[in-house]
Amino acid sequence: MTVSLRDVTIREGAQMPGREYGVEDRLAAARALDRLGLDAIQSGFPAVGETDREAIRRLAGDGDVDADVVGIARATTGDVEAALDAEADVIEVFVPTSERQLDHVLGKSRDEAMAMAAGTLDRARDGGAAVHLTLVDGFRTDPAHLAAVYERFPSVPTITVADTVGARTPDSVREMVTDLVDRGVDGDRLGVHFHDDMGVAVANTLAAVDAGATAADVSVASLGERAGNAALERVVIADGVDGPGGCAAAVDRTELVPACEAALDALDESIDPRTPVLGADVTTHESGIHTAAMLRDPGTFEPFDPATFGGERRLVFGAGSGRGSARALLERAGVEPTDDRVARLLDLLAERGPMGEREAAALVDAEF
Repeated sequence: MTVSLRDVTIREGAQMPGREYGVEDRLAAARALDRLGLDAIQSGFPAVGETDREAIRRLAGDGDVDADVVGIARATTGDVEAALDAEADVIEVFVPTSERQLDHVLGKSRDEAMAMAAGTLDRARDGGAAVHLTLVDGFRTDPAHLAAVYERFPSVPTITVADTVGARTPDSVREMVTDLVDRGVDGDRLGVHFHDDMGVAVANTLAAVDAGATAADVSVASLGERAGNAALERVVIADGVDGPGGCAAAVDRTELVPACEAALDALDESIDPRTPVLGADVTTHESGIHTAAMLRDPGTFEPFDPATFGGERRLVFGAGSGRGSARALLERAGVEPTDDRVARLLDLLAERGPMGEREAAALVDAEF
């Protein structure tokens, strides 16, 4: 099963406090992400302002990205007109479906909300755009009501159920998606969108895919409002290493890390060194026990080969290196690791380190 990954980095990231992504920033980030072969890129919310509209207009008009360029819109005429003015390839209309959001956000009944969605979807189509529909707070909505939406809008190719406030866990996600499929919802039309408020957005995405969803929203390094969204890079790697299959096949794995890093650079976003997958510390090893074993078999202390995804493994040697690391370095250079040589190499590493694997190998070649 192939799963469509749809990037929301730019649009969700721009909603974080203090962010002002310019047009050129958005274009550069979108071009970097497009190298992955994603199906769609949400580059803005046209009703917000001209920056969002211009970014979408240029991306969609220039044709320099292969992904569909998506503009989101509330189920209002004004929002859809703004998205049409921006010439988005796809207009993704979003509307609340949970009782709480219908009452306190929209102030409308369920029937009124669905009528609003129908009218705006029709207007978007009449304006020449493709359409998607997102059900806000969908994972806190009775599945019967969700199934009814799919029945009401049979011509909408993707209807996304959103965990808008990050309130669900993998078990409840799997149960909900399975319930929808059992009610006759076509998995090929079922998308999901998760927030990471409880730290399980990636796990929720994988659970949804396992249960039958075939489209998922993702964001580089979880950029997005509050705790962010399901991290693109973690979904791809987790699926490739130990997942249900499909997501990783939908993107160019070899470009994963470089493209994500380029998108972060374009948006001037930094990440903690210990951030999964993309953090500098994640593929850096200095412990003597680790480096000694990894010189012989890198997989001993890592879940995946970083090079598979365009990343790089870093082994560090210095004062913290142990006898096992020194012995392994000597053996790799074809030097017999006598006790004296091991002791001497440890002294050199402590004196001149920390250093990388190449520098350590060069040191052995020069001194032994």
